Amino acid sequence: MSKPNRRERQDQNNIADDHKRIMPAIIDWQIDDSGNSVPVSREFGDVYFSHADGLAESRYVFIDGNNLPERLAQLKAQQSFTISELGFGTGLNLLAVWQLWRQLRNTNPHLATARLHFITTEMHPIALTDLTQILGLWATRAPELRDLIEQLLANYPTLIAGAHRINFITDNVTVDIWLGDASESLAKLATDIAGQNSTNQSSAKIDAWVLDGFAPSCNESLWAQSIFAQMQRLSGLGSSAATYSCAGVVKRGLQSAGFTIKKIKGFGRKNEMLTAVVQDAMLIENLPLSNPLSAAIKNLEHSIVIGAGVSGLMTAWSLANRGIKVTLLDKTAPLAGASGNPRALLAPKMTPIHHVDEHLHTIGYLYSCRLYRQFNDCLLKDDAAYANIAPILKPTGALDLLIKANVNVEQIADYPDDLATTLSIAQAQDATNLTEQDLADNLYLPQSGLVNPQALKEIVLRHPLINFQQLAVSAIRETASKVWVEGLSNGNEQSITIEADNVVICAAFESHYIDERIFDCRKIRGQLSWFTPTVAQWQKLPKLPLKYSGYCAPFTAQAGDAQLNNVNEGQPQLLLGASFVRNDISTAIKDNEHQVSRNKLIAAIPELAAVISEDTSGWQARAGVRTQTPDYHPILGQVATNSRVWTLTAMGAKGYAYAPICAEVLTDMMLGNFAPISTAMLARLLPQRTRLQTPLA
Repeated sequence: MSKPNRRERQDQNNIADDHKRIMPAIIDWQIDDSGNSVPVSREFGDVYFSHADGLAESRYVFIDGNNLPERLAQLKAQQSFTISELGFGTGLNLLAVWQLWRQLRNTNPHLATARLHFITTEMHPIALTDLTQILGLWATRAPELRDLIEQLLANYPTLIAGAHRINFITDNVTVDIWLGDASESLAKLATDIAGQNSTNQSSAKIDAWVLDGFAPSCNESLWAQSIFAQMQRLSGLGSSAATYSCAGVVKRGLQSAGFTIKKIKGFGRKNEMLTAVVQDAMLIENLPLSNPLSAAIKNLEHSIVIGAGVSGLMTAWSLANRGIKVTLLDKTAPLAGASGNPRALLAPKMTPIHHVDEHLHTIGYLYSCRLYRQFNDCLLKDDAAYANIAPILKPTGALDLLIKANVNVEQIADYPDDLATTLSIAQAQDATNLTEQDLADNLYLPQSGLVNPQALKEIVLRHPLINFQQLAVSAIRETASKVWVEGLSNGNEQSITIEADNVVICAAFESHYIDERIFDCRKIRGQLSWFTPTVAQWQKLPKLPLKYSGYCAPFTAQAGDAQLNNVNEGQPQLLLGASFVRNDISTAIKDNEHQVSRNKLIAAIPELAAVISEDTSGWQARAGVRTQTPDYHPILGQVATNSRVWTLTAMGAKGYAYAPICAEVLTDMMLGNFAPISTAMLARLLPQRTRLQTPLA
């Protein structure tokens, strides 16, 4: 068979782009029985909720239909209850369940460490402006939802295909919004979350299904046999379902998926609705452990995390937020390695949109943006636990000059403007402060910003379940039930041994030295340089971060920055970076690499040659060693089948975008929960993947 030519490949990509591009819903309005405005989908010609009372419908059909008040109240410590919804719509079902969960936690102290996991799908999500209008009406009609509505709108995801995780930390609520075809999204959920059929891991399952798609007569796709086949795969003994519909296709589909159905009185004008439950284990493909509290959770109370760079910090944070005690170890100090730069530029490396739902960098970048903004919100509250911490993320936007990029201006047009867009030449000149540069080809990233590593470290280490200890690890011993980490503390000649339920190695390239089962990655030295410009220089420097073959970023050093680096707190600084030297693990500062970073900048933006002196003798710098795999993906998972040793490493230069989402995935793997990435992506991250079976040359 002949290979497709360039034109045919482009046509194939265009078809793929159309399939992956998320088209927001078009909203019309009707008047309900009480005279209130009700949103209607123009595409499907159906209302988003009942004319009688949408919130009351959610509570009657989906909350009571799945017996959620009683089932949620019976959860044990650290147990997670997973709800899957077909048809996110206005988010009203989520808000109703979330509000119930809050009420139950207020009256049931044993739920303090239990977790609600809400997984929802949507092919045509409502645009944020429309959703704000819709939920604004509910904030007036149901004041008990007002705070939840504000949080949901503040964290509503960018409308691109794939999974979008939102953690509402205070309430122990995790929401995964999968945008795209529902059947395809459900098929991407991994039940064998450990990825290697580990006998000490339970299979993830959906505890309750909320079937709230538009009526079968309006939207057949959400009631197709492929949907019910996925329900069968993802359900376990005791899984329930509820729906307003009693259509024959719904009844037959549920029965084919192993559910026993029951008709009960419907809500409002509807005479009947359906509830269903899996009662026969022989009818389902994926039988979880008979005990709903998995063995993985029962045996995980204390974890050790080795390495306190961004990977270790975020792993400790994710574990602690699930109620797990964490001992965080580092041979030197938190952020002593490559993660401890004065600032980290959080900006995505874009990909053509038909790859976006499987592009870890985009998914990780968007999750990191949400998480760091949530941290900032915590700092704004009058909470002594977060006193005297600088903002984690300063939103600046960033401009990619497309000198070293995977996309062009035409492909950028496929993305929502709130993720990436192209500025006019005049807009780009105004945004950057550059007047002579040809800026016709550019990629503006409005959500990008500068992460303050020192501030992130402070907020993580103040978590009450995280304890940092300086320790140079010398050995790890494990049995079927426990693991022991041995090492020497600074200035102490006596060996210290710490016992835990498992250990996570997050020690970058040294992870292989701690456990040889971890791939021996490529080591890449990188030096980031900075200097304090004069007033005259500052007026002519770029006003926002720029990406080219390197990057530069102006910032003002904040209180606490000098704890990690030699910066002038309160003074403007310009970062330039970074060098890229393979197979060099030296962290000494090298003057020639100052010049390398300056030369990259001048080559990309010649007009700055007259602004930034060739004399770099007064510059400061920090050098670290990046850890990179042959396929450029991080490594996460168990180092061997059934081992109590895990790893999260090989972030390359993308740690502040990768580490938060990867830490979530790793924690889900440990606890037997559904992760916010596809089965295919998970396979590309595991320590046992094929690309890691051959040592680097």
